Amino acid sequence: MAGSALLLGAALGYGLRVPQKVIATVMAFGAGVLISAVSFELVGEAYEQAGLAPAAIGALIGALAYTGGNVWLARQGARHRKRSGHAQAQPSEAEQGGSGAALALGALLDGVPESAVIGVSLLDGGAVSLVTVAAVFISNVPEGLSSSAGMKKAGRTKGYVFGVWAAIAAASTVSSVLGYTVVGSFSPAVIAAVTAVAAGAILAMIADTMIPEAFDDAHLAIGLITVSGFLVSFALSHA
Repeated sequence: MAGSALLLGAALGYGLRVPQKVIATVMAFGAGVLISAVSFELVGEAYEQAGLAPAAIGALIGALAYTGGNVWLARQGARHRKRSGHAQAQPSEAEQGGSGAALALGALLDGVPESAVIGVSLLDGGAVSLVTVAAVFISNVPEGLSSSAGMKKAGRTKGYVFGVWAAIAAASTVSSVLGYTVVGSFSPAVIAAVTAVAAGAILAMIADTMIPEAFDDAHLAIGLITVSGFLVSFALSHA
């Protein structure tokens, strides 16, 4: 369900001419939602399960792993994979060969940590974390919207755009299953560390890809919108 939001966003971004300020608005809201989920649902949970050291070390490892992968992909043409504007546009295949594959891998890099923690959340009492699913769903809509709009401007075909997002939605499902089945055999301390690793990767992704897009065409209310997304997610986690 969370992964299907990528396809919904892609359909909106590819099929409609969405104003840049609207894209910036929904991206800022999605960033606020994810920041709250990372803080209270992931890092907070890891801290309660295993203490400060595993939570902090895991988050740093996740951020380092994401950043390393992102740096490599940026050199292949995926630096602006969530951008839809002209100032920082995605390259076409003619402008940079192999950028199409890099964009697909970049989308996978962004989506896997979010999905894995949904599966991990099932380990705590056998029920999925509604807040985590809601946060990923809400944030995936603007991610798919902005990125697919940028892909269309870069000359990517409809088959490529929807093929990428369908594959990422499927990979998200697999990631959730692996998060539950593989991580479930580990000790609580290891589970907490894995959760923190995913949290660090997600937070690095927010700072590196979502916030720049949100503020690329920012209006004065962007900060308020980000806080609103944060509070919506916070309210869900305490409802």
